[in-house]
Amino acid sequence: MRFSQPLIPATLIRRYKRFLADCRLENGQEITAHCANPGSMMGLSAAGTKVWLEPNNDPKKKLKYGWRLVEHEDGHFTGVDTSVPNRALRAALEAGEIAELAGYGTVRPEVKYGEKSRIDFLLQQDGLPDCYVEVKSVTLSRQPGLAEFPDSVTARGTKHLGELEKMVTQGHRAVMLYLVQRTDCSTFQLAADIDPAYADAFASARAAGVERLVYATRISPDEITVDAPVSAVP
Repeated sequence: MRFSQPLIPATLIRRYKRFLADCRLENGQEITAHCANPGSMMGLSAAGTKVWLEPNNDPKKKLKYGWRLVEHEDGHFTGVDTSVPNRALRAALEAGEIAELAGYGTVRPEVKYGEKSRIDFLLQQDGLPDCYVEVKSVTLSRQPGLAEFPDSVTARGTKHLGELEKMVTQGHRAVMLYLVQRTDCSTFQLAADIDPAYADAFASARAAGVERLVYATRISPDEITVDAPVSAVP
């Protein structure tokens, strides 16, 4: 998934009200960017962090910049826009690049199911059970090389696991796919200390037959694309 506009570097001044971030451009101008991330962004929002912003000229948008990336001191990147994984994954699914999901010819995003929920992707193919795929963006890393989810309590995420479990009991296939939006992590685990209820719901879903997939991403100021599978810590 290529960014619509070339990203520009900036320095983070502060993130506040979850969806706002004050930044300083290289020319010294201070601007407010939209932060498309409702999580805590633990470890990613310290003042002075180098960030990459996407400008826009859309008259319907009040803010003319969107915060897309954090660049770490070691040259690695983290993608902070939680809408990116679905766009990147859709392209990968349609191209058959996710080996475990490559047998499906129809990829339908945002399909209503369960109790007032929408599944990120419903995959369908004659002769195969419908496959419900929920996608989560992973940006937390508290130990070198280890990515974790979630970075804050997520009642919504817990609800989604329950919905996936119900799909399995109805004879469908259900997949919880974690997309690691960090280039500095090679393993993944749940942050059970941050949200024990989510960890319990995940264990229940797995026992019922919900599958877990974890994939890495390739990230640069030009694009974010799905990369290879990531090993998960039990």
